[in-house]
Amino acid sequence: MGSMLNITFMLLFVSIGYITSQEETNVIKHTDLSRESTLVWGPGLCTDFVVPARYFYIQAVDINQQNFSESLGDIFEVKLSQQGGGPARVWVQTLDRKDGTYLVRFKPFSTYKDVHISIFHEGRHVAQSPYLLRGQVYHENCYCPEASLEKWYENMKCPDSYSQIESDLSVFNSVDMSKVVKEAVQRFNQAGTHSICHYAVVTNKVYRTCYGQHVGFKMFMDNILLSLTRKVLLPDFELIVNLGDWPLEKRAATNSPLPLFSWCGSTETSDIVMPTYDLTEASLECMGRVTLDMLSVQANTGPQWQNKTSKAFWRGRDSRQERLDLVTMSRQHPDKIDAALTNFFFFRDQEDVYGPKVKPVSFFDFFKHKYQVNLDGTVAAYRLPYLLAGDSLVLKQNSQYYEYFYSDLQPMVHYIPFQRDLRDLMEKLDWAIAHDDYAQEIAQNAQAYTRSNLMPADVFCYHVKLFQEWSKRVASKAKVAKGMDLVPQSSDSCDCDRQVNKQNKDEL
Repeated sequence: MGSMLNITFMLLFVSIGYITSQEETNVIKHTDLSRESTLVWGPGLCTDFVVPARYFYIQAVDINQQNFSESLGDIFEVKLSQQGGGPARVWVQTLDRKDGTYLVRFKPFSTYKDVHISIFHEGRHVAQSPYLLRGQVYHENCYCPEASLEKWYENMKCPDSYSQIESDLSVFNSVDMSKVVKEAVQRFNQAGTHSICHYAVVTNKVYRTCYGQHVGFKMFMDNILLSLTRKVLLPDFELIVNLGDWPLEKRAATNSPLPLFSWCGSTETSDIVMPTYDLTEASLECMGRVTLDMLSVQANTGPQWQNKTSKAFWRGRDSRQERLDLVTMSRQHPDKIDAALTNFFFFRDQEDVYGPKVKPVSFFDFFKHKYQVNLDGTVAAYRLPYLLAGDSLVLKQNSQYYEYFYSDLQPMVHYIPFQRDLRDLMEKLDWAIAHDDYAQEIAQNAQAYTRSNLMPADVFCYHVKLFQEWSKRVASKAKVAKGMDLVPQSSDSCDCDRQVNKQNKDEL
């Protein structure tokens, strides 16, 4: 009995000693930071990288030259100031990505010259801080376009080409826009059904005429075109924009399709695909009126993988039969799926079967779960970029619909696919549960893809490259048609030191 007590005491002592050691390690992490070795990099450290909210990164490094891989808490302080130390009116956020890295984003509200970025840890500079943004640092509403497209591409680190753009535009050559506009209005100017806008960008000004009953979504196209023309001199071009979710042009590539620009594509249509209005607006309004964007999601990915709830999660409205079917599956397998409807619109008469509806859940709380189910809505579910950016595994429904980046994604590398009718969803989910390490690797691959390809700068790059390549395929000279409205630029003034067309600038 005495020996048993001794053994128990020894085990208790070892256990307490281990816990104490772990707690000490957690405390030491903060004090073990090497300010000199910590890494700071990213496009926001370059003056000519102009986006609504600029951003760069910090990788915490310890005194043994090893990267930290877990959160150290709120340990960095970032300040921006003008040359000479004067304060700059800039909103700064340091986002903890919980993996030893931090994303710092900042939004200037005025244009300043020679801005210093100082990064502190316990009052002392980190890495090569302070960093100097030499020259004019323009705020979002400043009209000061870069005259050279190639220089702008270089400043923004844009890729040379996009396979989706090449594919979408491959069937269009020597386009006569007067014929395109006439046919588009005849076919798609249908009150209550379709809504389109004819845009013209001429001498870097934006003009439009819209057709149809519901044209409110023109604001999304207005906003991206105005933002781009403030940053770079675009080539002159015209285009027809579909303001609805559904892609419209059902003519095959071999049957002279109309060049319609849409936010969603499908295997059954020939529309030219742009980044969705959701992702585009999130890029424009980052640190503005939106809270969910490709930067904020990086700091809100939920618990670490091993601490997430091992269930598949879904919330949404009743915009497709498969969403109702998923609710049924959730009731059949409550230990593996948590799915519920937050609103009834399309299947109101079946609320007594699939309801009651539940309260919406904060999107960031989705990532408390290991597995995210991505189901189409009326078209592609525009939440996919944010789901991929989280720290959960995405199970994606096979679909005819796609966004502009889908062709980059590889099944079983960035997500796990399942059949459109959900018949193999449980099989795929069971596989993921049984292969936890592989499932986590797929989730990490998806997250890495979004951080390299779906950031705000990438959204800007894609639009400009698309419009440039499109302008090469139009034979007719871009013109402002009679009756077109000028979409006005912001009236904010700023001190532009680029060699822009003075006439353009003065007329704004």
